[in-house]
Amino acid sequence: MSPLYTRAVIALGSNLGERSDTLSAAVADLVDPPEVRLLAISPIVQTKAVGGPPDQPDFLNMVIAVETSLPPRELLQHCHDVEQKHLRVREVRWGPRTLDVDIITYGDVASSDPELTLPHPRAAERAFVLYPWSLIDPAAELNGERVGDLAAKAADFADLATFDGFQDQSAADVTATETTGVPGAAERP
Repeated sequence: MSPLYTRAVIALGSNLGERSDTLSAAVADLVDPPEVRLLAISPIVQTKAVGGPPDQPDFLNMVIAVETSLPPRELLQHCHDVEQKHLRVREVRWGPRTLDVDIITYGDVASSDPELTLPHPRAAERAFVLYPWSLIDPAAELNGERVGDLAAKAADFADLATFDGFQDQSAADVTATETTGVPGAAERP
């Protein structure tokens, strides 16, 4: 890593619309400017919503590691711009959303600023952030503990599921795809 760049961990989540497509496009948008370079990308996990209104659709979550020359506040603004590009609406705290992008860590920066608290104030309690992060950086630590150990202790750990890309399809489409190898084959006569 160049001395002009700082390593940051960013979490992404989506529980509205074409969740998987949104996450893929958002990663591309986040690392589009030359000031943000992708270092690693986690697999996607599916989880129940944590907090917020009941009966929300399940989330797809992932984590990326980047190196950036943007200062923390500019990186935060960039993350908000990407959320807006994907039609993020902020009406209900922890409510359903097309895209949620959070900076989890920014180098060794510690900040209690309400606009940008670093490390992210609830990350150490959220398996949907910690587990994917542990997959791309098993030695990573948060608050002096390995992120994998924190994930295993998190209340939402039992609700994590791997995402194979088929959960957004109907059961008939999945069966047809598995039998014929052709998505949507169940709809054909």
